Formats: sequence, structure tokens, C-alpha cells
Amino acid sequence: MNGAQAMVRTLADAGVGVWFANPGTSELHLVAALDGEPRARGVLCLFEGVATGAADGYGRMAGGPAAVLLHLGPGLANGLANLHNARRAKTPVVTVIGDHATHHHRFDAPLQSDIATVAGSVSAWMRLPQTAADVGPAAADVVAAARAGGVATLIVPADAAWSEGGTVAEARPAPPPAPAAGDALEPVAAALTGGEPCVVLIGGAATRRAGLEAAGRIAAATGARVLCETFPARLERGAGVPPVERLAYLGEMASAQLAGARHIVLAGARRPVTFFAYPDLPGDLVPDGCQVHDLGANPAESLAELADAVAGDARPPRQAAARPEIPTGALTAETAAAVIGALLPDGAIVSDEANTSGLWLAGATAGAPPHDWLTLTGGAIGQGLPVATGAAVARPDRPVICLEADGSAMYTISALWTQAREGLDVTTVVFNNGAYAILSMETTRVGAMAAPPAAGTIARDMVDLSRPSLDFVALASGMGVPASRARTAEEFADQFGRAIAEPGPHLIEAVVPPLG
Repeated sequence: MNGAQAMVRTLADAGVGVWFANPGTSELHLVAALDGEPRARGVLCLFEGVATGAADGYGRMAGGPAAVLLHLGPGLANGLANLHNARRAKTPVVTVIGDHATHHHRFDAPLQSDIATVAGSVSAWMRLPQTAADVGPAAADVVAAARAGGVATLIVPADAAWSEGGTVAEARPAPPPAPAAGDALEPVAAALTGGEPCVVLIGGAATRRAGLEAAGRIAAATGARVLCETFPARLERGAGVPPVERLAYLGEMASAQLAGARHIVLAGARRPVTFFAYPDLPGDLVPDGCQVHDLGANPAESLAELADAVAGDARPPRQAAARPEIPTGALTAETAAAVIGALLPDGAIVSDEANTSGLWLAGATAGAPPHDWLTLTGGAIGQGLPVATGAAVARPDRPVICLEADGSAMYTISALWTQAREGLDVTTVVFNNGAYAILSMETTRVGAMAAPPAAGTIARDMVDLSRPSLDFVALASGMGVPASRARTAEEFADQFGRAIAEPGPHLIEAVVPPLG
């Protein structure tokens, strides 16, 4: 048995059978080893950023890791943005990066690079096995590390993969979950029941049903306000689920949400800060004089204990079932959101990278049947299509809806080809407003220039997506995905309804005006 075979079998024994891959020469023995493992599934992606984003989406919905196979340092670099998003989401991902053979390093071949330094920037755990005998044990360890919550990386030299001497290693148990906050909850409970305004800011695992239930009980009993981090990895929501408002993206709006709080309890969320620095505006969103309490690494269990301590048999509020009426007339981001809210299927998984075109989605879908909402955790665009792809591989029993901005879609548009090849049930809505609208908004906020159209020619061109205009129907059709274009609310409702009723991938280009 060579090292590659030992790795593939060890990963399969540990429950990792899906490989999202864009391999090169250094990884071909690993690819060949997949043929000898009946539990393995190889999913080809045409760009490494699609492969890494798909592994992120898979991990968010499967609760365990897939493997992503990358080619040397440049392949890693191409996939880095979505590994950054996975790191921020704390998604379990097994990243396997092929390297040159150990004896080839001294030649400084054209693709030689410092893989470990780059991989370290997104990895919670990393190992570099040097021989075939090292690969199996390292593979067992990488799965355990990924299951602890994060990107775990193996850098495998080609000779360690092709050489004989590999052995299958037994699956390692994942590290036990961190304990709940325990005695440390006493001051938090005192703060919540002390009569001062409190905010419970949830994130991570606390945005699943158990965390939402506990946070809702606390709010019902104490009057604390519950907010969710701006970009949750996986938020359960919809009719019957305790509702939660997300912390706003714009710092001014987020400051208003937190204003007056004397205590902020972090349950799986980070301390709230602005996404960027702005002239004459604070970056830290915690109000002056407010005390911050952190429940630690096991937020859902800590919230449950906290709820038992302060909430008694209080019941959390429930989101009422409600649907918007299907609108008529002009298609805008607002009317498109109403259509989606009216028709969103039960159990949907929504991958949301709609950006400025998504401002009305939360309200329109709040009372839809229960569903999961996956967001842009690290802010690196180009995530929506790949995450939808991986989520559909993880949960073929559930419909996946990808809500995608036009500019962001172009980063990883080749994910459509993988969806077609794998027959994935993904309905993609591309909001085509012909602009990087978020940048148009930010130009004045950072004080760099006047907002378009008052900005100069170069500034206008840098946020404009015309000349030529993007044709997403042609792009999707060229990759085997049935596609249509909607310019009115009626057209969009008809096309969206038909797409979600039919199995397999579909794309709808929703032509909408840019925000403002």
C-alpha cells in the first residue's frame, strides 16, 4: 500500500468520503487512490475557490468534514478566500495540499513555494508528513482536528503519496467538547437579573435551534435583547423557530442596536466591531461603560445552563407563520425578496451572498417554513455559489437556494458546471444590478470620493459592470444549467416557482436596479 492509498482509506474509515478537488500532477496518486475506495466520492471543481467553498458548505450542513484537494501553493492561494470564510465559520474542513517530492525541493522548480506559511494563515491545525508511513496516522489526526471545529491541513509530498509503506490508521476520537461556562455563569446571571439593559449576542453553534431556544427563554424572563452576529455560519429560522435579529453590517446601525446596553453577553460571537475603519468613527461597537461577558467555547450548552438559572419555565417567543403576497409590476430587490418569501420551500437551505440586493430578504422570509440560512462569514466574496454546491452534496434531500450578487457570482461562476455535472438541486438567483453596488455605497462612507455618478470617470468605472453587460443566462447555459431571465415580478415568480419544483440545478437572472 502506498501513502496515498493509506490516506484515502484512513479518511474513509473516519467518515470522510467526499473529496472536492482541483488536482494537479503532484496529487495524481491521491486521485488514483480514490478509485480503490468504494466509499469515496470525487467532485471535480474547475477552480480551487469553488472546491474550498464547497467543502465549507458541506461541513456547515453535514456537521462533519469533507476533504478538499489542492495543487501546491498556487492552488492553495486560489482557494484561500473561501478557506478564510471557512475559518471564520469554524467549519470542519480537511484540506489536503499536494507538494513536490521531498527530493525535488532543492531545485526550486517553478511551482515551488512556502505552502506551510500560507496554509497556516487559515488553518487551526497543520501537519507535513514526510514519508508514506507518516501519511495514515496524519490522516487520522487531521480528521479529529477538523471535527474539533476548523480548517485542518495536511501538506503531502508527492513521494510520500507514491511510495510503498503506507498503513491505514484507526480513526481518532475528536477532542471532547469544551465544558460549559459553569461557575463563570454566576456573574452573567447576576448581570441579566440585575435590572440593567443587557444584550445577548449569539453566534457559532448558538444560532442552531437549541441555542435559539435558550436565548429566547433568557430574553422572555429577563428582558434582555437577543441579537445574532452579522454573518452567522448557519442560522436556523422560519415559522415556529425563536426569531433573532442580526447585528447590522453598517456600524452606525449596529451602534443603534447596542445603544444603552450595560452588559453584552457573547455566546459564540466575537466582540462587535465595524467591518472597516472609517474616518472619525469608532471601530469598537461596545457602548462606553458596557461590560462584556464571554460564555466561552461551548455557547449552546452554556446558554442552556444560563437559561435554567435565570429563566425558570419561561417560554421563548416563536416566529409566526406568514408569507408575503406575490407582488406584481417592476422587479426590484424588494419585490424579488417578496417572491422568495412567498415561495421558499419547507426545509430549504439558503446560501446568501445577495449583498446590497438582499436587504429585504430577512423580513420577507422570516415567517416562511423552517429553513437554514448560510452567510458570508468572513466577508470574502465569491462564497455563495460554492457553499450552495457543497450544501447540496451534503444534503441531497433538501432544496438549496443560492441568492447571489452579480459581481460576487463572477468570482466562482464555474461552480455552476459542478452543479450540472453532479445533478445538484440548487436554484440560483443572480441579482444583476450591473454594479459593485456595495462599493458605490462605501465610497462616501470612507471619505475616498464622491459617490457615483458624481465620482470621476475612473472611480465610476471601477464599480460599474457594464461595457459589456454580463449575460448570466448565457454563462449558465454554457455550463449545462438551465437558465432564464426575469425583468418583472410576475416573470420572476413564475420562473422561481418552476425552478424549485424541478429537480437539478437552475439559474434565474433577476434584473434589478442597484440600491439607491
